Amino acid sequence: MAKQSNQKLKLLYLWRILMERTDEEHPMTTAELISALEGYGVPAERKSIYADLEALELFGLDIVRNRRRGCYVGERPFQLAELKLLVDAVQSSRFITHRKSEELIKKVEGLASVHQARTLQRQVYVANRIKTMNESIYYNVDKVHSAISAGKKITFHYFEWTCEGKKRLRHDGKLYRISPWALTWDDENYYMIGFDSKRNSIRHYRVDKMQDISVTKENRDGQEHFECFDMAVYSKKMFGMFNGREETVRLRFANRLAGVVIDRFGRDIPMTRSGPEHFVINLQVAVSPQFLSWLFAFGADVTVLSPDSVIDQLRQQAQAVLGQYQQGAPVG
Repeated sequence: MAKQSNQKLKLLYLWRILMERTDEEHPMTTAELISALEGYGVPAERKSIYADLEALELFGLDIVRNRRRGCYVGERPFQLAELKLLVDAVQSSRFITHRKSEELIKKVEGLASVHQARTLQRQVYVANRIKTMNESIYYNVDKVHSAISAGKKITFHYFEWTCEGKKRLRHDGKLYRISPWALTWDDENYYMIGFDSKRNSIRHYRVDKMQDISVTKENRDGQEHFECFDMAVYSKKMFGMFNGREETVRLRFANRLAGVVIDRFGRDIPMTRSGPEHFVINLQVAVSPQFLSWLFAFGADVTVLSPDSVIDQLRQQAQAVLGQYQQGAPVG
């Protein structure tokens, strides 16, 4: 009876053998396929193997045959180069823990042959990359997605880290009640974009700093704010996803920073020549300390032309930093 049951599974076992053990560099002959099937307790004859291969091809499996070398699976759902990109993305991602990275990569390896999978078992080293230790982010993302799909509000606690390395709840420990509308991955962190009814404004929250998330029965609101919402535009306005007063800022850059500006804001941003050595851009941006710090990084190669309020903020921040060092070296 067992042999008869295994015989019914013969086609599935053959599909598994081909997917797991063959690729362009590792074809299998008919004799090798018969031997592999015997390992599953499935006897087979040469003629039946030919018929089974034709059935699998008819089903859609790309089987490449060569009389001398044997046969192997050709096109797969993912090419090896694509799988390597996925593995690199998982390994270098800051918000995915080491343990979860290993689990995901193991699953990615299952999309290739065992021979190709060995080339995926490589370590990607990224300077100053710290993996998160918080695995709750996966469940947080799932709950937020569920609320978005259901069109419901969520409640949650939001925390920050103290200098002692401990969590401290914000908002005096009170629950946040927000209408979630989107999730975005920015600056190597997941953010939930939502609408805060009390503030009547769009807000964003780091998903890994949210806890005790609960999907409510209350319908979300803020639809009018998201009908024309553009996530790409929103992300470009924020630096490090920090909020600030939105301003149209006019900046003059040295020509050598054209690539930096394009990398940050895209190729569509208009850049106007300003003499032989500079160009000017206009930005709609949330002016925050992080934005000002970004400008500081370029020193004299960037100048804020307007508005005066941003120039004043930049001057005040420069004076505040300088003030720390005017009385001598800081005391540790």
